[in-house]
Amino acid sequence: MTTAQLFTWSDSFNVGIQEVDEQHQVLVSLLNQLHEAITEHRGKAASREILDRLAEYTRTHFLLEESLMRLTHYPGFDLHKQQHEDLMKQVQDLQHKLNDEGVTITFELLQFLKGWLTTHINESDKRFGAHFKTAGLEKYTTWTKEVETTMKKKKWWWKFW
Repeated sequence: MTTAQLFTWSDSFNVGIQEVDEQHQVLVSLLNQLHEAITEHRGKAASREILDRLAEYTRTHFLLEESLMRLTHYPGFDLHKQQHEDLMKQVQDLQHKLNDEGVTITFELLQFLKGWLTTHINESDKRFGAHFKTAGLEKYTTWTKEVETTMKKKKWWWKFW
């Protein structure tokens, strides 16, 4: 049985930073896996395991975005970071309810996560993507032989902060 996806990725979601876009696609895939587990009635343990992976990957993704924001002195950093922290608090509360109170993941929750991710990418992340390009780092948004050669000669960007 094939379940319809909750979230279909398209290039319209790209923010113009290859690593960020690839990580967004992983987040969408995990959200779709969670949707599939619920739709196929795989049980609380399976759903909880996917949600835990989604939460952990989201933390990693937020760290990347925030590091790039610090590196480029993004003026919207504080608000963007607060959005990340607010979502992570909601996810932690959900994990607590799942683990300690026996609550189940619902389709309403999935729609909330999909809506949050869609809005966040299309608004906040795209604003940062535009800033990233104006910060003079646009040539590093996709991996090319030239970028690889340059990076071998220089320190990696994440070692700067």
